[in-house]
Amino acid sequence: MCGGGEAKWHRLQTRSPGPLALPIATCARIFGSRAYREIFAGIRAYCMFLGYPRSGHSLVGSLLDAHPHAIIAHELHALRYVRYGFSRDQLFWLLLENSRDFSRQGRVWTGYSYLVPGQWQGRFSDLRVIGDKRGGTSVRELRRRPWLLEELRARVALPLKFIHVVRNPYDNIATMHVKNSKGRPLEVAFDHYLGMAHGVLELKQKLPEDDMVDLRHEDLVADPQTRLQALCHFLGLEPETDYLNACASIVFRSPHRTRKDVQWSPELLARAEREFSALPFLSGYSFDA
Repeated sequence: MCGGGEAKWHRLQTRSPGPLALPIATCARIFGSRAYREIFAGIRAYCMFLGYPRSGHSLVGSLLDAHPHAIIAHELHALRYVRYGFSRDQLFWLLLENSRDFSRQGRVWTGYSYLVPGQWQGRFSDLRVIGDKRGGTSVRELRRRPWLLEELRARVALPLKFIHVVRNPYDNIATMHVKNSKGRPLEVAFDHYLGMAHGVLELKQKLPEDDMVDLRHEDLVADPQTRLQALCHFLGLEPETDYLNACASIVFRSPHRTRKDVQWSPELLARAEREFSALPFLSGYSFDA
């Protein structure tokens, strides 16, 4: 089942424990090898997620990682490695390792399994798209250090493709509040979410329209094949029927309305309605709908 690139990757895996644990000279030898250059030569786009914790990023990232021509790491925080000066090949190697490790562990995250049966998670045939599923942290990092966007673009030397996953903001904020182990108040979760939403809006104003796609979690749940097919076309990937059907099989049939599980004050609801109405990508969402 493995293509030529995948076979070379498996051979490299047997002798590559990880760049952070290796001496600089060893890193230079591994990442400068012809085998790695050949594996990475066919990559056509770098995929980056933008958004919010608890919005459905893990599902979307795992579905794309199941494609035979894509590797999407699970929360590597790639921008941190760009900031620390890692080279293009070092960054790509880390993304590959992360995807492989997450798949080997069963792709269980926050109590859910994102394992797509019979597909290519943690593996690839010909690698054409590579990226990282790290939405909220990436938005905050780019707001704090805006120069990182052009640094990333220069480092990977590829077209950048951004996926912005949106969930009903009331559900999203409520889940962030409920799942936070520190007992963060609902108002703090709201401010945290709003900061990321404004960060996304700022990035939208900087990026060409064709470089970012908005994906509503509710739309993905309602029609996973159609939405995933559109994502594949956005990334330049061919969406085969078997792949789409396998991915659809792990998608829940309805999103959970976490907003009903917490107590919203009238003041916070009024503020939320006012703030969300000013953000075009949240148009149509409401507390009651």
